Amino acid sequence: MPRFLKRGMDATAIKAADAKVRETVESILAQIEARGDDAVRDLSQQFDKWSPPSFKLTPQEIEKAIAQVAKRDLDDIKFAQAQVRGFAQKQRDTMKDLEVETLPGVILGHRHIPVNSIGCYVPGGRYPMVASAHMSIVTAKVAGVKRIIACAPPFKGGPHPAIVAAMHFGGADEIYVLGGVQAVAAMALGTETIAPVDMIVGPGNAYVAEAKRQLFGRVGIDSIAGPSEVLIWRMTAQTRAGSLPI
Repeated sequence: MPRFLKRGMDATAIKAADAKVRETVESILAQIEARGDDAVRDLSQQFDKWSPPSFKLTPQEIEKAIAQVAKRDLDDIKFAQAQVRGFAQKQRDTMKDLEVETLPGVILGHRHIPVNSIGCYVPGGRYPMVASAHMSIVTAKVAGVKRIIACAPPFKGGPHPAIVAAMHFGGADEIYVLGGVQAVAAMALGTETIAPVDMIVGPGNAYVAEAKRQLFGRVGIDSIAGPSEVLIWRMTAQTRAGSLPI
């Protein structure tokens, strides 16, 4: 008899769950569009129990967060970003502008122009995903985006030091401790204190993905990622030796 570690939902349950996510996101977007900062604050308090005087970190708060990161971790962040930056620059170097006169007076071509502003979402609720900051912020910086803002949810009642460090060293111009749909909506739609961006990038849970789907067209997005599952297999000495099936 097979033993199931996990069973997926049936079609009816999936449809109901999708509808709930869609309706919740629609409500949040409508609230933020109508009430701006007040809605963002109410939603952050509701979902993350987080309502600081300002969601945007000051330079002093950024320095304080970075000071909490171990030197080894800072070195790892800088090393990883150097690799991402180096490859992104190589990719950018292949994107050449073109202008050619195909007939007398007929000039054709193309140009590569970065968007003016971008909002990078870095997941960090249960498990801070520091690498997401590398892949979104660093690449946008290499592309030549003029304004890069970044959001990550609070972690244990405050900014996650390693995420803040990654955002800062990656080149973010504005760093916000703000999570979930309210973060994506604030960046995309704008509020009284957050100017809207041209494009939203970064992974997230089902609600964040749905928010990006609903906002697509009003702003650009990178993609709608997920859902995904991760399996961690602990190999024993016997397994490595081939005496146990995998």
